[in-house]
Amino acid sequence: MQPSPEALPDRENRAVSASAPLVKVNRGSITESRHRGHVVAIDGQGKLIASLGTPHTITYLRSSAKPFQAIPLVALGAADRFGFSEQEIALACASHSGEPIHVELALSMLRKIGLEPSALKCGIHEPFSAEATRVLREQGKTASVLQNNCSGKHAGMLALALYLGAPTETYDHPDNAVQIAIRETVAKFAECSVNELAVGVDGCGVPVFGISVKAMALMYARLAAVAPVSDLDKSTLAACRRIVDAMIAYPELIGGTTDRLDTEMMRAARGRLISKVGAEGVYTAGVLPCNEWPNGFGLALKIEDGDDYRARPTVVIESLRQLGVLRDDSLEAVSQFARFAVKNRRGDIVGEVIPAFELQRTHS
Repeated sequence: MQPSPEALPDRENRAVSASAPLVKVNRGSITESRHRGHVVAIDGQGKLIASLGTPHTITYLRSSAKPFQAIPLVALGAADRFGFSEQEIALACASHSGEPIHVELALSMLRKIGLEPSALKCGIHEPFSAEATRVLREQGKTASVLQNNCSGKHAGMLALALYLGAPTETYDHPDNAVQIAIRETVAKFAECSVNELAVGVDGCGVPVFGISVKAMALMYARLAAVAPVSDLDKSTLAACRRIVDAMIAYPELIGGTTDRLDTEMMRAARGRLISKVGAEGVYTAGVLPCNEWPNGFGLALKIEDGDDYRARPTVVIESLRQLGVLRDDSLEAVSQFARFAVKNRRGDIVGEVIPAFELQRTHS
Protein backbone atom coordinates (compact mmCIF):
# COMPACT_ATOMS: atom_id res chain seq x y z
CA MET A 1 0.00 0.00 0.00
CA GLN A 2 1.34 3.43 -1.00
CA PRO A 3 2.03 5.88 1.87
CA SER A 4 -1.00 8.04 2.49
CA PRO A 5 -0.88 11.61 1.12
CA GLU A 6 -1.33 12.86 4.69
CA ALA A 7 1.79 11.08 5.95
CA LEU A 8 4.25 12.57 3.47
CA PRO A 9 3.81 16.26 4.40
CA ASP A 10 4.36 15.38 8.07
CA ARG A 11 7.64 13.68 7.27
CA GLU A 12 8.63 16.56 5.02
CA ASN A 13 7.93 19.19 7.66
CA ARG A 14 10.00 17.35 10.25
CA ALA A 15 12.88 17.09 7.77
CA VAL A 16 12.75 20.76 6.76
CA SER A 17 13.43 21.88 10.31
CA ALA A 18 16.63 19.79 10.31
CA SER A 19 18.11 20.92 6.99
CA ALA A 20 21.69 22.19 6.99
CA PRO A 21 23.02 25.53 5.69
CA LEU A 22 25.06 24.74 2.58
CA VAL A 23 25.61 27.89 0.52
CA LYS A 24 26.07 31.56 1.40
CA VAL A 25 25.21 34.44 -0.90
CA ASN A 26 27.39 37.34 0.18
CA ARG A 27 26.90 40.94 -0.86
CA GLY A 28 29.39 43.42 0.48
CA SER A 29 30.09 42.78 4.14
CA ILE A 30 27.06 40.60 4.95
CA THR A 31 25.51 37.28 4.01
CA GLU A 32 22.33 38.24 2.22
CA SER A 33 20.87 34.79 1.58
CA ARG A 34 21.48 31.14 2.40
CA HIS A 35 20.55 27.90 0.68
CA ARG A 36 19.90 24.92 2.92
CA GLY A 37 19.48 21.25 2.22
CA HIS A 38 20.57 17.66 2.71
CA VAL A 39 23.66 15.77 1.51
CA VAL A 40 24.35 12.04 1.82
CA ALA A 41 27.20 9.77 0.66
CA ILE A 42 26.97 5.98 0.95
CA ASP A 43 29.49 3.41 -0.24
CA GLY A 44 28.86 0.38 -2.43
CA GLN A 45 28.31 -1.85 0.60
CA GLY A 46 25.61 0.45 1.98
CA LYS A 47 27.76 2.10 4.66
CA LEU A 48 27.20 5.77 5.43
CA ILE A 49 30.28 7.82 4.53
CA ALA A 50 29.17 11.38 5.16
CA SER A 51 26.05 13.45 5.57
CA LEU A 52 24.53 16.80 6.45
CA GLY A 53 20.95 17.72 7.20
CA THR A 54 18.46 14.87 7.43
CA PRO A 55 19.35 11.83 5.27
CA HIS A 56 15.82 10.46 5.58
CA THR A 57 14.23 13.49 3.93
CA ILE A 58 11.72 12.30 1.32
CA THR A 59 11.82 13.95 -2.10
CA TYR A 60 11.31 12.99 -5.73
CA LEU A 61 14.14 11.53 -7.79
CA ARG A 62 13.01 13.53 -10.81
CA SER A 63 15.53 13.09 -13.67
CA SER A 64 18.01 11.38 -11.37
CA ALA A 65 15.80 8.33 -11.96
CA LYS A 66 16.69 8.13 -15.66
CA PRO A 67 19.53 5.57 -15.54
CA PHE A 68 17.24 3.30 -13.50
CA GLN A 69 14.34 3.90 -15.85
CA ALA A 70 16.67 2.64 -18.59
CA ILE A 71 17.74 -0.51 -16.77
CA PRO A 72 14.69 -2.64 -17.81
CA LEU A 73 15.21 -1.50 -21.41
CA VAL A 74 18.71 -3.02 -21.34
CA ALA A 75 18.33 -5.84 -18.83
CA LEU A 76 15.20 -7.37 -20.36
CA GLY A 77 16.67 -7.38 -23.87
CA ALA A 78 14.75 -4.63 -25.65
CA ALA A 79 17.84 -2.50 -26.39
CA ASP A 80 19.52 -5.44 -28.14
CA ARG A 81 16.33 -6.53 -29.87
CA PHE A 82 16.10 -3.14 -31.62
CA GLY A 83 19.83 -2.72 -32.14
CA PHE A 84 20.28 0.34 -29.95
CA SER A 85 23.82 1.70 -29.93
CA GLU A 86 25.69 2.73 -26.80
CA GLN A 87 25.00 6.35 -27.78
CA GLU A 88 21.28 5.61 -27.87
CA ILE A 89 21.46 3.91 -24.48
CA ALA A 90 23.19 7.04 -23.16
CA LEU A 91 20.41 9.21 -24.59
CA ALA A 92 17.82 7.06 -22.79
CA CYS A 93 19.50 8.21 -19.55
CA ALA A 94 19.77 11.86 -20.56
CA SER A 95 18.35 15.24 -19.73
CA HIS A 96 19.77 16.49 -22.99
CA SER A 97 20.08 19.99 -24.40
CA GLY A 98 18.07 19.44 -27.57
CA GLU A 99 21.04 19.92 -29.87
CA PRO A 100 21.19 18.29 -33.34
CA ILE A 101 23.17 15.31 -32.01
CA HIS A 102 20.43 14.61 -29.46
CA VAL A 103 17.59 15.06 -31.93
CA GLU A 104 19.18 12.72 -34.48
CA LEU A 105 19.72 9.99 -31.91
CA ALA A 106 16.15 10.23 -30.60
CA LEU A 107 14.88 10.04 -34.17
CA SER A 108 17.16 7.06 -34.84
CA MET A 109 15.70 5.22 -31.85
CA LEU A 110 12.19 5.82 -33.13
CA ARG A 111 13.09 4.65 -36.62
CA LYS A 112 14.52 1.42 -35.22
CA ILE A 113 11.28 0.66 -33.41
CA GLY A 114 9.07 1.79 -36.30
CA LEU A 115 7.31 4.69 -34.60
CA GLU A 116 6.93 8.39 -35.39
CA PRO A 117 7.83 11.30 -33.08
CA SER A 118 4.10 11.75 -32.47
CA ALA A 119 4.24 8.59 -30.32
CA LEU A 120 6.34 10.44 -27.73
CA LYS A 121 4.29 11.72 -24.79
CA CYS A 122 6.96 13.89 -23.13
CA GLY A 123 5.61 17.22 -24.38
CA ILE A 124 7.43 20.11 -26.04
CA HIS A 125 9.71 22.80 -24.66
CA GLU A 126 12.46 24.95 -26.11
CA PRO A 127 15.88 23.26 -26.13
CA PHE A 128 18.04 23.70 -23.05
CA SER A 129 20.80 24.72 -25.47
CA ALA A 130 20.79 28.49 -25.95
CA GLU A 131 22.41 28.02 -29.36
CA ALA A 132 19.80 25.51 -30.53
CA THR A 133 17.03 27.84 -29.34
CA ARG A 134 18.66 30.80 -31.11
CA VAL A 135 18.83 28.86 -34.39
CA LEU A 136 15.18 27.86 -34.12
CA ARG A 137 14.08 31.44 -33.56
CA GLU A 138 16.22 32.78 -36.39
CA GLN A 139 14.69 30.21 -38.73
CA GLY A 140 11.18 31.04 -37.55
CA LYS A 141 10.66 27.49 -36.34
CA THR A 142 9.17 26.13 -33.14
CA ALA A 143 10.62 23.40 -30.94
CA SER A 144 9.70 19.78 -31.56
CA VAL A 145 9.06 16.92 -29.19
CA LEU A 146 12.46 15.49 -30.16
CA GLN A 147 14.12 18.49 -28.51
CA ASN A 148 12.45 17.76 -25.20
CA ASN A 149 15.24 16.82 -22.77
CA CYS A 150 13.43 13.53 -22.06
CA SER A 151 12.88 12.39 -25.66
CA GLY A 152 15.55 9.68 -25.42
CA LYS A 153 14.06 8.30 -22.22
CA HIS A 154 10.60 8.19 -23.77
CA ALA A 155 11.89 6.55 -26.97
CA GLY A 156 13.43 3.89 -24.75
CA MET A 157 10.14 3.40 -22.92
CA LEU A 158 8.33 2.96 -26.23
CA ALA A 159 10.90 0.34 -27.25
CA LEU A 160 10.35 -1.54 -24.00
CA ALA A 161 6.57 -1.39 -24.47
CA LEU A 162 6.88 -2.95 -27.92
CA TYR A 163 9.25 -5.61 -26.61
CA LEU A 164 6.92 -6.53 -23.73
CA GLY A 165 3.80 -6.44 -25.90
CA ALA A 166 2.39 -3.57 -23.84
CA PRO A 167 0.25 -0.86 -25.47
CA THR A 168 2.44 1.97 -26.70
CA GLU A 169 -0.46 4.41 -26.43
CA THR A 170 -0.35 4.15 -22.64
CA TYR A 171 3.37 3.53 -22.03
CA ASP A 172 3.35 6.53 -19.67
CA HIS A 173 0.56 5.19 -17.44
CA PRO A 174 1.42 3.76 -14.00
CA ASP A 175 -0.32 0.46 -14.76
CA ASN A 176 1.51 -0.13 -18.05
CA ALA A 177 4.04 -2.99 -17.95
CA VAL A 178 6.81 -0.49 -18.76
CA GLN A 179 6.17 1.63 -15.69
CA ILE A 180 5.63 -1.42 -13.50
CA ALA A 181 9.06 -2.75 -14.50
CA ILE A 182 10.63 0.64 -13.80
CA ARG A 183 8.91 0.96 -10.43
CA GLU A 184 10.17 -2.48 -9.40
CA THR A 185 13.70 -1.55 -10.49
CA VAL A 186 13.70 1.67 -8.46
CA ALA A 187 12.43 -0.17 -5.39
CA LYS A 188 15.08 -2.90 -5.75
CA PHE A 189 17.96 -0.43 -5.98
CA ALA A 190 16.55 1.70 -3.16
CA GLU A 191 16.13 -1.44 -1.03
CA CYS A 192 12.49 -0.79 -0.24
CA SER A 193 9.17 -2.31 -1.23
CA VAL A 194 7.22 -0.99 -4.20
CA ASN A 195 4.49 0.11 -1.80
CA GLU A 196 6.93 2.33 0.10
CA LEU A 197 7.57 4.51 -2.94
CA ALA A 198 5.72 7.81 -3.06
CA VAL A 199 4.44 8.30 -6.62
CA GLY A 200 3.79 11.54 -8.48
CA VAL A 201 3.82 12.73 -12.10
CA ASP A 202 7.08 14.04 -13.53
CA GLY A 203 7.47 17.06 -15.81
CA CYS A 204 7.48 14.76 -18.85
CA GLY A 205 4.30 12.97 -17.80
CA VAL A 206 5.58 9.61 -16.56
CA PRO A 207 5.49 8.40 -12.93
CA VAL A 208 8.13 9.87 -10.64
CA PHE A 209 9.16 8.28 -7.36
CA GLY A 210 9.68 9.82 -3.95
CA ILE A 211 12.29 8.24 -1.69
CA SER A 212 14.77 9.43 0.93
CA VAL A 213 17.93 11.28 -0.08
CA LYS A 214 19.80 8.44 1.63
CA ALA A 215 18.07 5.89 -0.62
CA MET A 216 19.03 7.96 -3.68
CA ALA A 217 22.69 7.79 -2.64
CA LEU A 218 22.36 4.03 -2.11
CA MET A 219 20.87 3.60 -5.59
CA TYR A 220 23.83 5.33 -7.20
CA ALA A 221 26.31 3.48 -5.02
CA ARG A 222 24.87 0.19 -6.20
CA LEU A 223 24.73 1.33 -9.82
CA ALA A 224 28.34 2.55 -9.84
CA ALA A 225 29.79 -0.35 -7.85
CA VAL A 226 28.90 -2.73 -10.71
CA ALA A 227 29.80 -5.66 -8.47
CA PRO A 228 27.71 -8.71 -7.57
CA VAL A 229 25.04 -7.91 -5.01
CA SER A 230 22.85 -10.64 -3.58
CA ASP A 231 19.51 -9.46 -4.95
CA LEU A 232 20.65 -8.24 -8.40
CA ASP A 233 20.60 -10.85 -11.17
CA LYS A 234 23.26 -11.14 -13.84
CA SER A 235 21.25 -9.36 -16.53
CA THR A 236 20.64 -6.39 -14.22
CA LEU A 237 24.31 -6.21 -13.26
CA ALA A 238 25.28 -6.34 -16.94
CA ALA A 239 22.77 -3.56 -17.67
CA CYS A 240 24.33 -1.44 -14.91
CA ARG A 241 27.77 -1.87 -16.40
CA ARG A 242 26.53 -1.01 -19.87
CA ILE A 243 24.66 2.08 -18.71
CA VAL A 244 27.58 3.34 -16.62
CA ASP A 245 29.97 2.79 -19.54
CA ALA A 246 27.65 4.59 -21.96
CA MET A 247 27.24 7.60 -19.67
CA ILE A 248 31.01 7.89 -19.15
CA ALA A 249 31.83 7.39 -22.83
CA TYR A 250 29.29 9.93 -24.09
CA PRO A 251 28.91 12.67 -21.46
CA GLU A 252 27.79 15.18 -24.10
CA LEU A 253 24.69 13.05 -24.66
CA ILE A 254 23.69 13.06 -20.98
CA GLY A 255 23.69 16.87 -20.88
CA GLY A 256 25.03 18.80 -23.82
CA THR A 257 28.15 19.87 -25.66
CA THR A 258 28.60 22.96 -23.47
CA ASP A 259 27.55 24.45 -20.13
CA ARG A 260 25.89 21.37 -18.66
CA LEU A 261 26.85 20.25 -15.15
CA ASP A 262 26.50 16.50 -15.77
CA THR A 263 28.62 16.63 -18.89
CA GLU A 264 31.38 18.75 -17.37
CA MET A 265 31.49 16.66 -14.19
CA MET A 266 32.00 13.44 -16.14
CA ARG A 267 34.53 15.05 -18.46
CA ALA A 268 36.50 16.40 -15.50
CA ALA A 269 36.43 13.10 -13.60
CA ARG A 270 37.69 11.15 -16.62
CA GLY A 271 35.85 7.92 -16.08
CA ARG A 272 35.70 8.02 -12.28
CA LEU A 273 32.04 8.94 -11.85
CA ILE A 274 28.62 9.21 -13.42
CA SER A 275 26.64 12.38 -12.83
CA LYS A 276 22.90 13.04 -13.05
CA VAL A 277 20.90 16.10 -12.14
CA GLY A 278 17.24 16.08 -11.17
CA ALA A 279 14.84 19.01 -11.09
CA GLU A 280 14.09 21.05 -7.97
CA GLY A 281 17.63 21.01 -6.59
CA VAL A 282 18.21 17.24 -6.73
CA TYR A 283 21.59 15.81 -7.68
CA THR A 284 23.06 12.32 -7.73
CA ALA A 285 26.44 10.87 -8.62
CA GLY A 286 27.97 7.42 -8.60
CA VAL A 287 31.71 7.22 -7.92
CA LEU A 288 33.27 4.08 -9.35
CA PRO A 289 35.49 1.86 -7.19
CA CYS A 290 39.01 3.27 -6.86
CA ASN A 291 41.99 3.11 -4.51
CA GLU A 292 40.49 5.55 -2.03
CA TRP A 293 36.98 4.11 -2.30
CA PRO A 294 37.33 0.38 -3.11
CA ASN A 295 33.55 -0.07 -3.06
CA GLY A 296 32.78 3.20 -4.79
CA PHE A 297 30.04 5.40 -3.38
CA GLY A 298 26.85 7.22 -4.21
CA LEU A 299 26.29 10.91 -3.53
CA ALA A 300 22.85 12.47 -3.34
CA LEU A 301 21.70 15.92 -2.34
CA LYS A 302 18.59 18.04 -2.23
CA ILE A 303 18.64 21.83 -2.13
CA GLU A 304 15.70 22.68 0.08
CA ASP A 305 14.43 25.65 -1.94
CA GLY A 306 14.79 23.75 -5.23
CA ASP A 307 17.57 25.94 -6.65
CA ASP A 308 19.18 24.29 -9.68
CA TYR A 309 21.60 26.98 -10.81
CA ARG A 310 23.78 28.53 -8.09
CA ALA A 311 23.33 26.37 -4.99
CA ARG A 312 23.24 22.88 -6.49
CA PRO A 313 26.47 22.95 -8.51
CA THR A 314 28.28 24.70 -5.67
CA VAL A 315 27.31 21.94 -3.22
CA VAL A 316 28.03 19.16 -5.72
CA ILE A 317 31.58 20.28 -6.40
CA GLU A 318 32.40 21.10 -2.79
CA SER A 319 31.06 17.73 -1.61
CA LEU A 320 33.14 15.81 -4.13
CA ARG A 321 36.17 17.94 -3.27
CA GLN A 322 35.80 17.14 0.42
CA LEU A 323 35.45 13.45 -0.41
CA GLY A 324 38.66 13.52 -2.46
CA VAL A 325 37.06 12.79 -5.83
CA LEU A 326 37.76 16.20 -7.36
CA ARG A 327 41.23 17.64 -6.95
CA ASP A 328 43.83 19.56 -8.94
CA ASP A 329 43.04 19.42 -12.68
CA SER A 330 39.59 17.88 -12.26
CA LEU A 331 38.62 20.53 -9.72
CA GLU A 332 39.91 23.30 -11.95
CA ALA A 333 37.94 21.89 -14.89
CA VAL A 334 34.63 22.52 -13.09
CA SER A 335 35.61 25.74 -11.34
CA GLN A 336 33.05 27.71 -13.36
CA PHE A 337 30.32 25.83 -11.48
CA ALA A 338 31.94 25.95 -8.05
CA ARG A 339 31.43 29.62 -7.17
CA PHE A 340 29.43 32.41 -8.72
CA ALA A 341 29.88 36.16 -8.74
CA VAL A 342 27.01 38.39 -7.63
CA LYS A 343 26.78 41.31 -10.06
CA ASN A 344 24.79 44.51 -10.13
CA ARG A 345 22.94 45.84 -13.19
CA ARG A 346 26.12 47.50 -14.47
CA GLY A 347 28.00 44.23 -14.38
CA ASP A 348 30.12 45.12 -11.35
CA ILE A 349 31.00 42.24 -9.04
CA VAL A 350 29.46 43.08 -5.67
CA GLY A 351 29.44 39.70 -3.94
CA GLU A 352 29.80 35.96 -4.34
CA VAL A 353 28.01 32.64 -3.95
CA ILE A 354 30.20 30.23 -1.98
CA PRO A 355 29.95 26.84 -0.23
CA ALA A 356 29.68 27.10 3.55
CA PHE A 357 29.58 23.58 4.97
CA GLU A 358 31.72 20.71 6.17
CA LEU A 359 30.45 17.19 5.60
CA GLN A 360 30.17 15.05 8.71
CA ARG A 361 32.32 12.04 7.92
CA THR A 362 31.14 8.81 9.48
CA HIS A 363 33.06 6.12 7.61
CA SER A 364 36.35 5.94 5.76
